[in-house]
Amino acid sequence: MNDIEFVRLSLNLHLYFARDMKEHAFIVEAGFAPKEQNLIRQAANFRREFSDILRRTVSLADGILAPDILQSGEIVTPYTLKAEMITTYLTGIQIETQITQEEERLTSGELTNVSPALLQNIISLNQRAMNATTELIQYKSDILNRVTNCSLFTINYPFLIEHILHEADLYLLLTDRIQNRVELVLEQETAELEFFWNVQMAEHAKIFRGLLDPTETGLISIANDFATTYDQLTAEAQLTRDGLVSISDVMYRSLEATENFQYYNTQIVQELLGCEIKSIIIPLLVDHALRETNYLMRLLNDFIAIYG
Repeated sequence: MNDIEFVRLSLNLHLYFARDMKEHAFIVEAGFAPKEQNLIRQAANFRREFSDILRRTVSLADGILAPDILQSGEIVTPYTLKAEMITTYLTGIQIETQITQEEERLTSGELTNVSPALLQNIISLNQRAMNATTELIQYKSDILNRVTNCSLFTINYPFLIEHILHEADLYLLLTDRIQNRVELVLEQETAELEFFWNVQMAEHAKIFRGLLDPTETGLISIANDFATTYDQLTAEAQLTRDGLVSISDVMYRSLEATENFQYYNTQIVQELLGCEIKSIIIPLLVDHALRETNYLMRLLNDFIAIYG
């Protein structure tokens, strides 16, 4: 892995995952009862730390991003800023919308050389992200254990806490690989990521299914159908990991499902922001899910470009 690839991969990773982690911290923070002030403070500290990591990443990435990253909707969506503003109003938790505005102004460009200063900045950023994510993983794990042992209450499902814990695990793993310049076995990496994200999409559908008001029978039914579809795709993706099925066989079906799920997520966020559906979904959560769907769309298109 040369310096240019090292810098590019690092920045792409943090632009996506640092926002993910700060939004996870918000979701956890907003879910506690008032008596859990210590846990609330810890979540707020994580939210601020990952906001700083994201802000630093934005400053380093401007002008050297690939156009497809900017156009994918994985950094911010057209709805992120409004979702943050409404979420702040509803919860009283101050979300730094300035970062989102800075991300909306990011420009693309080609990275042709890496200065010693930029290289050191990226190495430091990677290490900071790994340190913060390691601590966040421990925090989420402790919360999950306490919730499942019935010694802690939160409005967040244990299923949701475990879901965001797995994403933090992946962030730490990928950052560590890049930091140590591990050369990836592309076919194996593709199979692993396709499996992981099919699981995550199935879980998104199941979470939406549980957070929509019981009267929203149509949207609940569609969410249930997506959960079933992605469970099936996950089983098929497992076969690709075991080398029993060609990756491309599953990839096109995953892309079709994800295009449809992207449309569903967009519909939910639009109607939620317009107060047109009944649910207990906080606006930022559904925008968060849409970003993840956009991220998977780009990954799948990149994989298809390689494997055909």
